[in-house]
Amino acid sequence: MNANKTRPITDRAETFLWTSGRVLEQRRFEVLFGRAPDGSGLAAALAAYRTGDGAYAYGLEPDIRGPEPQPLTAATALTILEDAGRLDAASVTPVLDWLSTVTTAEGGVPAVLPTLGAYPRPPWLPVTVEPAADVLSTGQILGPVLRSGVTHPWIPGAVEFARRGVEAMEQTHPYGVESALMFLESAPDRAWAREQADRLGKLLREQRMVLLDPAHPEDTPVAPGYAPGEYHLPYDYAPSPDSLARAWFSDEEMRRSLDHLAASQDPDGGWPITWAKWSATTEVEARPGATVKALRVLRAYGRL
Repeated sequence: MNANKTRPITDRAETFLWTSGRVLEQRRFEVLFGRAPDGSGLAAALAAYRTGDGAYAYGLEPDIRGPEPQPLTAATALTILEDAGRLDAASVTPVLDWLSTVTTAEGGVPAVLPTLGAYPRPPWLPVTVEPAADVLSTGQILGPVLRSGVTHPWIPGAVEFARRGVEAMEQTHPYGVESALMFLESAPDRAWAREQADRLGKLLREQRMVLLDPAHPEDTPVAPGYAPGEYHLPYDYAPSPDSLARAWFSDEEMRRSLDHLAASQDPDGGWPITWAKWSATTEVEARPGATVKALRVLRAYGRL
């Protein structure tokens, strides 16, 4: 047996992060796994990605390049601020002020803006002159914003947009459901959120948007536009036992998905990305984030 395989999962992942991670993921690992006394170093690393208008860019989200801030990058920044313990008015308000400038008449924000068109981008991020608001981006942003307790004029309209979008969600795709869940986990109307989560769980299974048995991927179709082998597994929807989506899956289905996640750790200690690899650089930058995400899920379920 490879000696590296006998080392604990976290130790192997730590070696990978110190070898191949950006400063951002190294600092995030220290905060999340007890090496740092506080989140000041992580907050400082995140600050390097800030733009002059209070938003974020510069490849913070590895698939979104260039100096122009984008809503999906704001979503990534907010989750990191939460990890750093900086999800407060001083940090969140500038992001919401900027989002207010790119919000559509519907009350939500697009995934990306026309400003991305001047920079390299993957084919699944089309740029249009007048992009529509999307639950994909708005839901991801609202999750940490609502948990922050910060008040801001942008929030009520975005919540109403997300509510309408979730209620209208019928024929969708895995990332759409995952983003809706991010909103539902913190939506103010908890009874409504549970009701919608139950509905989406049924929809997910009916439309076969989850790989329930990793040993038989041939039984689950890959969503249109996704890369070959780009599946969502139960842990993607239910990253912790208290997730709304945990009730969607049996104990056996969850066990199989977690076994698969643990077994997917590469020999170098990191986890692979499953989406299309459109750039060697973005793959290198994305794997550390995927590794931190995998560790969080495994820890949440007592697998570390």
